[in-house]
This record gives sequence, structure tokens and C-alpha cells, in this order.
Amino acid sequence: MNVSNQKNLVNVTDTLRGRDFLSLHDYRRQEIEELLALARQLKALQKAGKPHSLLEGKTLGMIFTKSSTRTRVSFEVGMYQLGGHALFLSGQDIQIGRGEPIRDTARVLSRYVDGIMIRTFAHQDVVDLAQYAEVPVINGLTDLLHPCQVLADLLTIVEYKGRTEGLKFTYIGDGNNMAHEIMFGGAITGMDVVICTPEGYGPDQEIVRLATEDAQKNGGKITLLHDPVEAARGADVLYTDVWASMGQEEETAKRIKAFQGYQINESILQVAHKEAMVLHCLPAHRGEEITHEVMEGPQSAVFDQAENRLHAQKAIMAATM
Repeated sequence: MNVSNQKNLVNVTDTLRGRDFLSLHDYRRQEIEELLALARQLKALQKAGKPHSLLEGKTLGMIFTKSSTRTRVSFEVGMYQLGGHALFLSGQDIQIGRGEPIRDTARVLSRYVDGIMIRTFAHQDVVDLAQYAEVPVINGLTDLLHPCQVLADLLTIVEYKGRTEGLKFTYIGDGNNMAHEIMFGGAITGMDVVICTPEGYGPDQEIVRLATEDAQKNGGKITLLHDPVEAARGADVLYTDVWASMGQEEETAKRIKAFQGYQINESILQVAHKEAMVLHCLPAHRGEEITHEVMEGPQSAVFDQAENRLHAQKAIMAATM
């Protein structure tokens, strides 16, 4: 890849340089669309075997207090493909695990690395890290939000549907970090988002309020329902997540009982749009929130979606770092 082509890629998102990536809510629609366009360009270059060393000589510090498969591998491989280097830092490897204030860790790491990705439990930890760091901070996941996943989801939807505008995006399951970020991502890109949860497991009301404001500005809509069949009717995208997330293991038995019927299965597919696509952020508990047949069926885009974590995150890193 020649220098002029690299400049063309980077110039797509010059306005994003140095920005934190904590939530899609922090970004304008045009900026999200620019990130998606960059992700598609980087994916095409990678598939063609062409180098795209936009971050040559740069280093990403990756803080994990919450374990992961896809997040670690996709960020580490992504930095390698961009010509940079990634450092894995578990909670036991750094002084946060021994009580060092996040503000101190942020300021020290900023002297060593060019960007920080953090995957953790409390969202406030990410906010604090971003406040005190002098380099871009990327939210790899918190209990409140998961922007990297939803940017990959949007990339997958655009690849399959050619657009986001006017699509019905139905999420069935827990009102968790995925539901929250799906509302933000779907609202900002002009989709009609339906969040369907059991009573008592709905999304955070402040997130609903903010997402509704985003939807009003961008031609989308947010709807909260409790009936999975009604929620799935005519849906272009069906999405689900595990019923008990990491850290909720003690609630598993209670949640399995509460979430009976909130499953993406053949019956739900029958009421959705005939060309509806099925997404799941993984890991999946087959037989609970999704059936094996649907996950392996022709309407499933789950593994393309998982791959797109790599390409979407490369766009985030290239744009911000």
C-alpha cells in the first residue's frame, strides 16, 4: 500500500484523531458512518493481503479486569495488522489491582503508550481513565455499554442490508449493556429499535431517554416491549445475548426462569421479515437465548459479526490513535 493511499484512509476520519471512544452516543451520525467506511476499507485491504500499517511504531495498552476471548484477540491482532503493538495488562499485572487510583494509572500509561483499551465492570472506571489519560481511551466493554461490539454489528448490518436507515432492529433478552448500546447505535443511524425484555429486566431509563433523543434527531425510533412475538414482527434484524452476563452467575437459575420464552427460535423467525438476519454478540448458550438450529441456520450472520469486531476496532484505533 503506497503512502498516498494510507493518507486517503486516515483523512476520512481526521476529525476523530485523539478522541476517546466510550460510547456511540458521543459520536455524530456522520462520524459513525465514517468509521464504518474506514472499517470496510481496512477489511478489503486485509482480505486482499495488502499492508495497511497506519499505526506503525505505536502501542496500545490493553487493560483487562474482565476476561475475554474476542476482545483480546481482535484488538491484539488488529494492532499487529496496523503495524503497531499491543500490551495485555490484566488486573493482576498493573497497580490498579493493588489499589492504585485510576487517575495515577492513566497518567503513567499515557507516558508509555499511544492509546488505552479497557474492558472492565464499572463504567465510571472508564470515564475516570479517559478524564485523566492524555491518549485516546477505548471502551472495550463495561457493565453499562459495549460500543466496539455495536460498531461491528452496524458494519455487519450494512454488509448484509446495504443500509441502516429505516430498518427494524429487534433485541430480545436482558436490558443490559448490549441493549443500551444497541439503542444508541440504532437510533443514531436511523433505525427503529425495539428492546424486548421480561418485566423487571428492562434497560436503564436514562439510557432510554438519551437514545430517544438520538432517534428523534436521526429519523429513528425506540420502543420498549415485553412480548417477543410482537417485538419480532416484521423485524429486519433479530439480536440476542446471554440471559446472565459475567458477574451475574449467582442469578443464573432465577434468570433462566424469568427469561423463558425470550428466545430467538424458528417461531420467532416466522414472524420476522422473511429476509431477517440473526445476530448474537457471543458467547452463546445454545438452547437458552437462541436455538442451535437458528444460530447455524441460513439467516445467521453471527460469525461474520464476530469477525467484524476485528475490522471495526481497527477503524477505531486508526482513527483515534
